[in-house]
Amino acid sequence: MTVYSKKKSQDNMDTITIAIVEDNHDIRTAMELLINGSDGYACVGTFNNAETAVEQIPQLMPNVVLMDFNLPGGMNGIECIARLKQEYQDMQFMMLTVYEDDDKIFMALEAGASGYILKKTSPGELLEAIRDLYDGGSPMSSQIARRVVAFFQKQAKPNPALEALTTREKEILDQLSKGYLYKEIASNLFISIETVRRHVHNIYEKLHVRSRTDAVNKYYNR
Repeated sequence: MTVYSKKKSQDNMDTITIAIVEDNHDIRTAMELLINGSDGYACVGTFNNAETAVEQIPQLMPNVVLMDFNLPGGMNGIECIARLKQEYQDMQFMMLTVYEDDDKIFMALEAGASGYILKKTSPGELLEAIRDLYDGGSPMSSQIARRVVAFFQKQAKPNPALEALTTREKEILDQLSKGYLYKEIASNLFISIETVRRHVHNIYEKLHVRSRTDAVNKYYNR
């Protein structure tokens, strides 16, 4: 376990603080170097097992926790998220794993993860996903998003709650359900990222939800 002091970015604004829970030393070190070498991000602690993470992360209170699934000891990453999320609702968790199977995806989301990224994700996409999560999004690798969409489409039914949304809001919600990041939605719909954020805020308000996962659930009437 390694703990760092929090730092400021070059423009003196608070950075996004991140903790890493990963048992593979090389992967953990690579993520740590990437985060600390990128302006606007700071790794405040790294952990190689869930038990230590559960004990130490509340002392650090990072904005985002990157979590592996398989960890040494008696607790896996999903159990670690469930323990921490129960007490720290504002802390954001993102699975960073090699697993793509449906059971693990939905167990992670049910435990409190708001993002699910594969380890083969590029460094730039990882940083973007962290920023998206911090900004209120629920980033997912495209492969994961397709599995989530396929699951809900099997049981899709019309939802009267969607009638409150404008045509543009429905378009953006459809893009969210496919796992696109805010930047990708902006590009796809030829609008600014700020406009996307404003529409997402309105969608959440109208559907009475607080996350992308909950909005997609409403979208497919779950």
